[in-house]
Parts: sequence; C-alpha cells; structure tokens
Amino acid sequence: MGIPATAKIDRKSYEPAYAQLAKILKRQISDGIYRPGDRLPSEAKLCEAYDVSPMTVRRVVNMLVEQGVAVAEQGRGTFVKPLGLGTAVFHLDALQQFFDDAENTRVKLLETRIVSADERTARKLSISQNQRVVFIRRLISQNGIPSLYHREYLIYDPERPIIEAEMEVTSLRGLFSGASESTLKWGNLLIEATILRDEEARVLNSQSGAAAFRLEHIFYDFDNQPLSLGWFISPGDRLHFKTSVGIQE
Repeated sequence: MGIPATAKIDRKSYEPAYAQLAKILKRQISDGIYRPGDRLPSEAKLCEAYDVSPMTVRRVVNMLVEQGVAVAEQGRGTFVKPLGLGTAVFHLDALQQFFDDAENTRVKLLETRIVSADERTARKLSISQNQRVVFIRRLISQNGIPSLYHREYLIYDPERPIIEAEMEVTSLRGLFSGASESTLKWGNLLIEATILRDEEARVLNSQSGAAAFRLEHIFYDFDNQPLSLGWFISPGDRLHFKTSVGIQE
C-alpha cells in the first residue's frame, strides 16, 4: 500500500515534525487507509515520504505503540492494532466535573462524630474492632439536585484534630484534582452496581431500591497503612461513565 501523497510535514509550523507525523498516521488510520492488522509503511519509506530522520520515525512509532494505536513486532514491522474492548479505560471525569463546577456544586456536611469501628470497617482499615474512628457524612448537590451521598471513616488520632479541610469540600476537591494532603500515598478504588437503601434514597431524594453506583475508596499513607475508608453513592440516572476506543478524529 502506497503512502498518500497529500499528507505533508509543515516545516513552518510550531508543531514538531514527530507530532505532525503521528497525527498524519492516526488520521490515515481513522480514515481507513490503514485498517486493523495492516502493516504501516517501513521506517525507510516514512523517512523518504515525509523527509524526516529515522530517529523521528522511531519516536512516532513509540508514541503510537504507547497510545495503543499500533503494535510493533520485531523483525516484521509495525501494525495497526485491532480494536480491543478489553483495553478500554474509564476515568472518573464524571465525578471530577462535580467539583470543577464550583458555582453549581454544593457540599453539605450532614454529620461528623467519633464512633467505634464495626467489623467491616476495622477489617478494611486494619485496626481493632471497636477502635475509635471519625465518621463523616456529606451530601453533594449539583444545580440543587442531590447527586452524591458520601460516607467516610478516618483513623482517629487524638494528636491530630479533625481539620476543616477534612470535613468540608476542600478535601474532596483535592482528591479529584490531585491536590489532596501529602500524607496520602496511594489508594484502591472499586466501582460496583448497587441499589439505594432507605436512608440513601431519602437523602438523595430518590426511590428506595433504585439502581445506583457505589464507588468505594481506601487511601493509604507513606507507611502503606490505611488512613481512610469511604464510598460515594449515586442514583444510576445521575452519574454516567463513558469512554472511547479506537481511533477517531
């Protein structure tokens, strides 16, 4: 298969040649010139067709491989990667939008108190059952509509009083913007389908038994010890996760 003659590198553009060539190849894949399983032109042909160096072509190929557009096979060449739904990645953009829209988003602190950890909480936080933890409940509304019900258990440390940032919106915004407190090293997230219980339905102004999403989070400190356990509950019609697979313009 020949290389389309209309595609050229603009030497006057501020955009580097490698970035332009990567866009050209992805556009050709998007247009169906190169289809899943097709071999992309060789390094020599790309160098000749676009007047670029072998180093530039190798950089482009590495980019396409890293982005999941192509796969390189030693001794055979570079091939357009077939569409694979198993490679789809869903991000938490839907949740982040709540906290990015500060004008229309409200976080209401419903409750904060010190309680004894039940069996499940103690197990998740690797503490003794009945050890004291801080329990926080929040309601996040957008445009006046209750959308997220958040419950969280924090390890209680009498030498570290609960600060306002942990009880109000600041801490939640920080978690989704990457600006949360530096004591957090890593975390586990779990999204699962559930149904609204009576209390959740009442707080969210929804119907008990309605379909919902549950996002559980456990965060760890730099000693790899759990710091907090919590979960967001949202009615299924108020939170949506979507992504795209394959190449599109």
